[in-house]
Amino acid sequence: MQLTKMKVAIVHYWFVTWRGGEKVIEQLLRIYPQADVFTHVVTPQIEGKQLAGHRVQRTFINRLPMAERFYQKYLPFMPIALEQLDLTDYDLVISSESGPAKNVITHPDALHVCYCHSPMRYVWDMYRLYLDGAGKLTQALMRPLMHYMRLVDGASASRVDHFIANSAFIARRIDKCYRREATVIHPPVDIDEFECLAEKQDYYLMLGQLTAYKRTDLVMDTFLRNGKRLVIIGEGEQLAELRAKATDKVKVLGRQSFSVLKEHLANAKALIFPGVEDFGIVPLEAMASGTPVIAFAKGGALETVVESNDPSLATGMFFHEQSMDALDEALSRFESLPERISPLACRRQAERFTPARFREEIASFIEDKQRKDS
Repeated sequence: MQLTKMKVAIVHYWFVTWRGGEKVIEQLLRIYPQADVFTHVVTPQIEGKQLAGHRVQRTFINRLPMAERFYQKYLPFMPIALEQLDLTDYDLVISSESGPAKNVITHPDALHVCYCHSPMRYVWDMYRLYLDGAGKLTQALMRPLMHYMRLVDGASASRVDHFIANSAFIARRIDKCYRREATVIHPPVDIDEFECLAEKQDYYLMLGQLTAYKRTDLVMDTFLRNGKRLVIIGEGEQLAELRAKATDKVKVLGRQSFSVLKEHLANAKALIFPGVEDFGIVPLEAMASGTPVIAFAKGGALETVVESNDPSLATGMFFHEQSMDALDEALSRFESLPERISPLACRRQAERFTPARFREEIASFIEDKQRKDS
């Protein structure tokens, strides 16, 4: 069946920001321009701009009070909301999952492919972190609700014909949570938006959401101790706390425009990446800018950052413990390299993750499954 003649539905958990998960949707819509979009919540800005030209249908979650702001509070209602969507007429359904999306009911002859950024973190692997950080009343409510969500989420995996994982790290998590195999297709990184600079300035960079599991506090405390220069860009629950500890050498800029992000990525001596990410697009954006990455050796960073004794291949290095001493030791190793990591090597590595590559791999995967299932 020709790509443009299929009736295609793309189901995404919510459209309230435009980040990595939404950029996957952007590329899926380039493969299937005729696709209709289904979601729980969408802002008018995103519907009018990034999703313009596509029929967008919301679940009843969008009609609940202050849904655009408190959508995650309605998580327990999302599985049943997805079941109310009528996807009877669609030949291909692609669900984009890290919030509830794959629970839709499809026609028996339809192909349902789930692109999984991660099984829901607050339900599975990060449940204990969210529980421990909640108040007593929230904890009392969370325990039965998350038990219910795990049962529903596990059952909904059986509605998917084929899983795609955004990394081998997530493929293992899909196997653990759902006992299903997943094919790895890394998400797209628009490297052409970034300029590769050879000359670097004397500061390190941390970029991203300022939340506990990202471990920005670890990075800041390490640099406050060692006296090296650090710039932190991002927003989140830790912003005020981090700003209170900032110094002339350790600066916390908060949220910045994309032009400022690009400038800092291109000029930084290295990006510090201390958390455990499902894939992690920021390290590839740094490498697209010719900037090496010093990363914690777990999660998606192991699939993007190259540690090698050959400076023409290396794009960074790892530390193996989330501690100040381990990070400090990695910084010392980085600064004592006999030959600095090549910006061109960093750029070449980033070029392995282009949007064109993503579109080709997704289209080929789906065409192959349609042939085999027909």
